[in-house]
Amino acid sequence: MLKRFWLWLGRLLGRLLIAVVALGLVGWAIGALVFHSKYSGPVSTEEVIAPTEDADTQAIIADAIAVVEQHRDNTRVLRDAHAKAHGCVRAEVRVREDIAPALRYGVLSEPGKQWDAWMRLSNGNAYPQFDRINDARGMAIKLLEVPGDKLTAGPRHAGDQDFVMFNHPVFFVRDVAEYRSNFAAQAEGKKVLAFFPNADPRSWELRHLVIALQTLAPAPQSPVATTYSSVAPYKLGPHNIKYRVTPAPEQCPDYRLPEQNRDLPNFLRSALYQQLSLDRAPACFVLQVQRQNAAYYMPIEDTSIEWDEAISPFETVADVRLPAQDFDSPEQNIDCDNLSFNPWHALPEHRPIGGINRLRKAVYESISSYRLERNGAN
Repeated sequence: MLKRFWLWLGRLLGRLLIAVVALGLVGWAIGALVFHSKYSGPVSTEEVIAPTEDADTQAIIADAIAVVEQHRDNTRVLRDAHAKAHGCVRAEVRVREDIAPALRYGVLSEPGKQWDAWMRLSNGNAYPQFDRINDARGMAIKLLEVPGDKLTAGPRHAGDQDFVMFNHPVFFVRDVAEYRSNFAAQAEGKKVLAFFPNADPRSWELRHLVIALQTLAPAPQSPVATTYSSVAPYKLGPHNIKYRVTPAPEQCPDYRLPEQNRDLPNFLRSALYQQLSLDRAPACFVLQVQRQNAAYYMPIEDTSIEWDEAISPFETVADVRLPAQDFDSPEQNIDCDNLSFNPWHALPEHRPIGGINRLRKAVYESISSYRLERNGAN
């Protein structure tokens, strides 16, 4: 009797499992069909500004200032994102001798040209937390003494050309309107509402929730051991492009970082210090660009879509090198905190494009000015 019961229960559970798997496969197939029918080319090569963008931007700035005040420490107002730096280090960016002629614009116009730069490596959260906590990781590069008129006025950044990235190829919102609702929910501590704003399933952003979960990844072994992407598009002369910086250890002397204690709160800074300062081993990367092919679904105004590398592969345009150096001093850490990185600190040949970049211009300038004024660094 008991044996027959267990056999019956096993058959029932087996059938339920098969039904669940079949239902999942059908759902996946329907989702894939909907995705490919909705997100298919061709796309525009021009920017499209939504009518609500200005109002959405002002609301986001207000929420960002509130977040900054919530997360300030006892003495300083921190960034609204990427508050914790692993270090600001000196970098060298050298344009490739063999850079394609079609890509020779702006700071990439002269093959062999070397730019001195600062690089800031960071965690993504608005509050400094242990490095072992899942998070996005950021890289910002500021080229120095770049001649020419910039897109932002003011003497403070007259010689700057900035590149701002984090270590995931796409963003978890598509545009400024979605960013407003998502950020407002998170600023109020209602993280569930960030992707499920109401009871209507048509408003749910399941795909973007998956992207957010993928973005909040375990920490790499070192801040120099992961790829950083622009996520949003930019101009490179006449081209619409995305860019990334990816490790190129083969271009540096062979080096193996000793195993780090990941329970330490700042082990990523320790890893950077171990390599650059103690072992005096440089770190190497390459800067690459990916051109938009508008015949396919490579949109400008949706940062949740990854441009297909099989259609438009990345092209290497420059080498990035972090020489051996001492960087972890109180003075340099304060200077690092006072540095302002903004993709709009740029030559017109590198103009940021798309809604998220237009949002960045307003938010970065407002928050940077507010933070530096409160910290007495203006």
